[in-house]
Amino acid sequence: MSPSISKHYQQREPSAIRKAQILFNSRKDKKNIEVINLAIGNITLPMHPVMIERMTSLGQENSPFHNGVVKYTSSVGTRECQSAFIHSIDAELTNNISNEVKCVITDGGSQAMELMLLGVCGPSSEKPILFIDPTYTNYIEFSKRLSIPITIYSRKLQNDGSYSDINIIDISNIIDRDNPCGIVLIPGDNPTGQQISQKLITEIAKVCVKKDIWIISDEAYRSLYYTEEGQSSIWALEDEVVPGINGRRISIESSSKMWNACGLRIGALVTDNHILHNKVVSEYTANLCANVIGQYIFGSISTLSKIEIRKWYQDQRTYYYSLMKELREKLLFNIPSIIVSKPESALYLVIDFKNIVDDEFNIINFIEYCATKGKCMVDNNNYTILLAPMTGFYFNSDSGKTQARIAIVESKSLIKKVPHILSELIKDYLYFMNLN
Repeated sequence: MSPSISKHYQQREPSAIRKAQILFNSRKDKKNIEVINLAIGNITLPMHPVMIERMTSLGQENSPFHNGVVKYTSSVGTRECQSAFIHSIDAELTNNISNEVKCVITDGGSQAMELMLLGVCGPSSEKPILFIDPTYTNYIEFSKRLSIPITIYSRKLQNDGSYSDINIIDISNIIDRDNPCGIVLIPGDNPTGQQISQKLITEIAKVCVKKDIWIISDEAYRSLYYTEEGQSSIWALEDEVVPGINGRRISIESSSKMWNACGLRIGALVTDNHILHNKVVSEYTANLCANVIGQYIFGSISTLSKIEIRKWYQDQRTYYYSLMKELREKLLFNIPSIIVSKPESALYLVIDFKNIVDDEFNIINFIEYCATKGKCMVDNNNYTILLAPMTGFYFNSDSGKTQARIAIVESKSLIKKVPHILSELIKDYLYFMNLN
């Protein structure tokens, strides 16, 4: 007999973006299968050259680690790493935010999300947090972990691949009805790949000021936009346009996506509310500090000019948009009647099989099939694809039962194989289900 574990752990399942990989790892024939992992945003592109230079010189005399000593930093993070994040925000803005904001370096953007929820709502809060549904799965999971209620504004994927508009009146009515602590926006949206425009962010910000709530913006993909409107950010808001906005903004930042440094686990919570900032630092003292070597590597971004940063962002946009546009076109061609979201930002597409499956279809079962049994022969190699079920991105897990998120993170050569392989996998799965 052994001690019991908590009810929380008894009910805990792996994240929607990680489960397919766990299932594949238990596959008996995995050595004979080449996996294309599109379930998680684990970027395979190299970091910026200045970051690579820092990484490769860790043992040299000009490195603070040359003697093998790796000390804690202060809990707020190194000044250089803080400056790198603020500098990267400033690069594409017309206004200068560096004198207005404070930054806490965290263990990835996910840690910043949890700190934000603790500061805005607090554990076991009676007041909810407002999300635009579907939303990034970690926000849902962290809210559950902290016993913070959730209220949602729902979007729907349309047949043409667009999402239903976000209606500012409906947002305002939800705030009046549920009295949330704040609203979380993801301008370059994960999971939908849509963009929340600067105009809409301004309208939402005005509501937040009027209702006296926080506006939180996850800007991990801020500069990965593909619309003519350009970048959208809460840091582009000015008090002249949204009087009272200063002091109620929080952004979640990350080195993972725009800088191709997922494994560094370096993120940040940025705010123009100095009281909140000080309390976040106090909370984070329990974590001691974020990854010190990761801070040093990402800190090199502070040495770049704004022109160099903008050039890097443009190159990233050009790379991703080309891949996403081509992938969408070929998916629509290879799988007739499938719905594929239109690429507007970030590095994700959502696919919906609802027009080609029956009411019994569940995307979780199809993804499990791909991970454990499915395969497709291409160029004398067997392939399978790992996807993330969209059920994990909706507050109501019954939603999105025919939808999956595709992360555009594998090499170009593998991404080009996806439409054919996925079309074969879904055909094989539906045939397999009919037999059973």
